[in-house]
Amino acid sequence: MTDASLDISRLTYADLPQVIAIERRAFPTPWSLAMFVLELSKPSGICLAARCDGVLVGYVICSRYEDVWHIMNVAIDPSRRRRGSATALLAQIVERVGSDARLTLEVRPSNDGAIRLYERFGFLPAGMRRRYYQDNGEDAVIMWRTPATVDGRLDDVPNPGPVRT
Repeated sequence: MTDASLDISRLTYADLPQVIAIERRAFPTPWSLAMFVLELSKPSGICLAARCDGVLVGYVICSRYEDVWHIMNVAIDPSRRRRGSATALLAQIVERVGSDARLTLEVRPSNDGAIRLYERFGFLPAGMRRRYYQDNGEDAVIMWRTPATVDGRLDDVPNPGPVRT
């Protein structure tokens, strides 16, 4: 089932109460309000909201670091998952940064659904961050989307390393 009336727009400070509520339902170690305020205050970042019938159902936070975009946070309200919201948000990010842009993110190796989603957008695993997640010490898979990874290669990924899942 997909949300036919999904709208993607800029995430604003006024959205933060709903964002915090989703964040707490979605993650064992949610971001703080201050973390969202910091990301929204960065002029070069891209922060988007997914709304269905006017209700905030998810968001993405993407920061720019020189020539790399870092997807910092993607969350969909647990009751609204598997309806295309995350796909729509990521499609908007890729469209806004450009198809040749370099994007990176970290994801739990246990989050198969998210990994499959990222792979559909051309992200490939390119390394690990040991004990990255504070709640349980789980490692993070570092994934990249670059012109090469879209073609299934890691040629233009900086310092690719081994990935164990």
